[in-house]
Formats: sequence, C-alpha cells, structure tokens
Amino acid sequence: MTQLLRTPLYPVYAEYGAKTIDFGGWDLPVQFSSIKEEHEAVRTKAGLFDVSHMGEVTVKGPDALDYLQKMVTNDVSTLVDGKALYSPMCYPDGGTVDDLLVYKKADHDYLVVINAGNISKDVEWLQKHVEGDVEVLNVSDEMAQLALQGPLAEQILQKLTTVNLAEISFFHFKDQVDINGIPALVSRTGYTGEDGFEIYLAPKDAIEVWKSILEVGRDEGVLPCGLGARDTLRFEAKLPLYGQEITADITPIEAGLGFAVKIDKEVEFIGKEVLKEQKENGAPRKLVGIEMLERGIPRHGYPVFVGEKKVGEVTTGTQSPTLKKNVA
Repeated sequence: MTQLLRTPLYPVYAEYGAKTIDFGGWDLPVQFSSIKEEHEAVRTKAGLFDVSHMGEVTVKGPDALDYLQKMVTNDVSTLVDGKALYSPMCYPDGGTVDDLLVYKKADHDYLVVINAGNISKDVEWLQKHVEGDVEVLNVSDEMAQLALQGPLAEQILQKLTTVNLAEISFFHFKDQVDINGIPALVSRTGYTGEDGFEIYLAPKDAIEVWKSILEVGRDEGVLPCGLGARDTLRFEAKLPLYGQEITADITPIEAGLGFAVKIDKEVEFIGKEVLKEQKENGAPRKLVGIEMLERGIPRHGYPVFVGEKKVGEVTTGTQSPTLKKNVA
C-alpha cells in the first residue's frame, strides 16, 4: 500500500465532516454534507473547494512564449499580463496529454496549471521538449489552491480584501492580492460553470484562508464542497474531465474543444497536422449528449448502441442534480 498524498487542508477535513476517498492517489473529500446539497449551494449561493492537489509549473525565460506556443494548441501570444487561457496539450498523433490553464504574469514569466493525476507525466513531457532559453519548474508543492464558486462568490471574497474584485474579469487574475493579510494570486476562473475565483497561495496559509472564507460567507450560505459536487457541476456545464472526455486516445477536436485549437497560428505546435486535418475535414467521432428516457444512470465506459450497432461509449454519466434527469 502506498501512502495517499494529502493537501495542506487535510488536517481540518474532519472538522467539517469530510468523507474522503482515494482520488488518483490523493486522500480527498468526496463530500462534506451531501453531493446534492453542495451542488445546489454552488448553483444558487457559493461553495468552497480544496483543489490543492492540482499541479503548477512555472515557465520562465526569454524563449518562454515560443516554447509554450509549441507545446499547447491555443494561441498563447494573445495573452497580456494578468490574463489566462485554457488549452489542450497534445501528442504528435493529436491525442491529449492534458488540458491546462496558462497564466501570463509578465513577459517571459508564465504559470501553467495542470491536472493532479498528470503531474509527473506532464512535467516529464514539458521538460523533454524544452528548447532555447527557458526554465520549466514543477512548483506544485509550493502552492495550495482553493476555489470559491457560485453567484455569491464575489460578494463573500470581497469581505476579505480591499482589492476591487469586480475589476477582475473572466479569465483574468491579479497577483499579490491581500486576503485577510495573506498574499494570493486570485483568478476569475473555475470548473463549475458558475462565476467564482481560484485562489493560489502558500500551503502554510491554506487553512487560515479556508476558515476565513467559510466564516465570512456563513450568512450567504457558503458550504465546503467535495469532489462529488465538483464532478456533477463541471459535467452539467459540459466541461471535460481528463481521463474521460479527453485522453491520450481522444483528440480535442473529437471532444468538442476545437475553440482552443488554433490551427492558424504560425507555430508548428505538437499535434498540429492531425488536428488541422480533423478541424478542416471532420473528426472520425465526436462527443454528444444523451438523455435516458427510462430509469437507470449511464456510467463511464457503458457501451452505446443505435439498434444492434455499437456506436460509442459513455465518457461521463450521472443524474444531473439541476435538471433531475439521467444524462451522459
């Protein structure tokens, strides 16, 4: 038995009634109260997630932009300081290494946020392809991350900072934001389909900020939330999960992420040839939504038939708490 990895917030999970599970080698809360209650809180009020298991990589140096342009499918040259973008990162055959966020802090200084289960694989892939004057460092252990999501997220977080959060627009961020005396990078991003913020800070400060947010947001109904609600929320918003909607065998075009594949950028990014072909002439398969008309929940991996013919398989399926329907 290998020891499960734990985030800096693990010591206070029990205080909030967390029920933890093994999630890709991490000991993380699947829920605190109930998945449905937490889901509802994020859709109508606000929910606070511990996402400190996510990976962070810094990319610095005079050739950082050229390097990132080669590594990811989206166009990093469109970023200005304080802006972020979403992008897949692909293999030469178009399959997906990971999907990630790129934050531009300054010229020659970027932060790349990757999926927890892919940290070692991604870092190896990124470092293997380094060219020119660029330094790629895995700084995952130096950062904790909280996500405050929901329509009341801004109202709650504003109580803890003098920075005008309304000035941070979608997919923009501010560094060195003082939250109750603690410096953090605050980004208007998230994985729920709701408004909200992702907060990057030192691991030693994570518990204090977690408690502060839950305390000042009590009147607004903020709840601590686990992986269960995170999954149902992102699924309803049709946000992909690595390992399900996108994998080493599924291209971003097949997964409906063509908006983040810029085949017109001049750089020959990894996987460009295949993705260009699929974007221009159609991919061999695509992601579609299905609804169950009878009882039963379609689960990941279930085969899908039209008549007697197998036409695909379920990537994600669940009962949608908002729609009260079994969908996939």
